[in-house]
Amino acid sequence: MLLSLLNRKEKLKFLDLAMHMVSVDGEPNKIEQRLLNMMLAEVGDNIVQEYHFALSKDLDETMSFFAENNPTVQNIVYLNLLKITMNDDFYNTAEHFFLENICQKFSIDEMKKKQIMRLVYNERDLRERAKRIVSH
Repeated sequence: MLLSLLNRKEKLKFLDLAMHMVSVDGEPNKIEQRLLNMMLAEVGDNIVQEYHFALSKDLDETMSFFAENNPTVQNIVYLNLLKITMNDDFYNTAEHFFLENICQKFSIDEMKKKQIMRLVYNERDLRERAKRIVSH
């Protein structure tokens, strides 16, 4: 969501963070993999062809890159990472601590965190309502 607003380098760095996010609790599950594929489609074919699908060696450098970026970019990155964790039913402590670390590094306050979380829940609720409506 809103990944198209990021520039080339931000998209590549986001994909790196996303790979770390889905790997924090082991191998990506099917839902996480599907969501990653949707995000890859959103960043564009030119980025996908350029990106190497492996974890970077320096997560701290990637975090610092975003910590020095503007709040809009930070919020887009956090929104999409949160979306990854909230789309399956297994939100575990490793994911929680990873996201909390990002909030701290990006200086995302509790109010903004709650607003972003509400967006993710609203999108999830809308998807569930749409499923119920079309299947009945």
